[in-house]
Amino acid sequence: MSKVYFLFKKSVWFYTFNLFLYLYTSPAQAEVVQVAVASNFIQPAQELAQRYESASGNQIKISSGSSGKFFAQIRNGAPFQVFLSADTQTPATLIKEGFAVEHTQKTYAIGKLVLWSSNPALITDGPAILDSKRVNKIAIANPELAPYGRAAIESLERSGLFIQIKSKIVWGENIAQTHQFVLSGNAELGFVSASQIMREGKIAQGSAWIIPETLYAPILQDAVLLSRGKNSLAARNFLDYLSTKQAREIIEKYGYSSVAKDS
Repeated sequence: MSKVYFLFKKSVWFYTFNLFLYLYTSPAQAEVVQVAVASNFIQPAQELAQRYESASGNQIKISSGSSGKFFAQIRNGAPFQVFLSADTQTPATLIKEGFAVEHTQKTYAIGKLVLWSSNPALITDGPAILDSKRVNKIAIANPELAPYGRAAIESLERSGLFIQIKSKIVWGENIAQTHQFVLSGNAELGFVSASQIMREGKIAQGSAWIIPETLYAPILQDAVLLSRGKNSLAARNFLDYLSTKQAREIIEKYGYSSVAKDS
C-alpha cells in the first residue's frame, strides 16, 4: 500500500513539475522571427503575422521593401529568416548562392497589376486615359528592383503604349512608393498592385483599370526560408502557415490569387 502511495505521489510530483516547466519556461522559449516582405504584400503580411502570433505565441517582425533591395541586404548579412518576395527568381538565386534553404521555396500568392488613380472620376475608359492630356505623370515602380514595375513595362510594350507615354513616367523605388505618388497627387496615374487598392474584391478608393493578365507574365510571388532561419522552428512554421486554408483566405481577400494548398 505504501509502495502504491509512493508511486502515486511520485507521479503527481512529476506531472506538477512538468506543468510548471510548461507554464513558466514556454514564454521564454518564444521566438522572434525576422521576415522580409515585398512592399506590395505588406498589408496581408501584417494580418497573417497577427494570426500566426495569436496561435503560436511567437512574434513576427516584418520589414518591407523592394525584392531587389532585400536581395542585396540578405547577401550582405541582413538578419532575416524568412523572405516573402514579389517574384520567383530572387528566392531561387538566394538558394543557388547559399543564402536560402533548398526545397523551401514555394509560391504563396499570384499578384494582379492595376492602373490606378486616387481620383474616382479619372479612369473611365481603360487604357485610353494613359495618353490623355489630362495626365502629366504616371508612376511605375523601378523595373530593375520591383516585379510589378517589370510587369507594368511589359504591359505597356505589349499594348503598344510605352513610346507614347514614356516621357510621363516617374519612377518609384518600390510599389509602396509608387502607390504613395498617386495617393499624394504627385502623379495622376500609377501601376500598382491590386492588393493596395482593393478590399473584399472591390476598389476601396479612386478609380482603376485591372490590367488584362494576357499583357504581362504571371506575377508569381514566392517565399523561402533563409539560411539564418534554418534552425528556427518558428520560422519554418510561419512558412508552413502560408499554405493553410486560413492563410489562403486572407491572401485572396487582399486581391491576390492563391495557389498554395493545405500542408
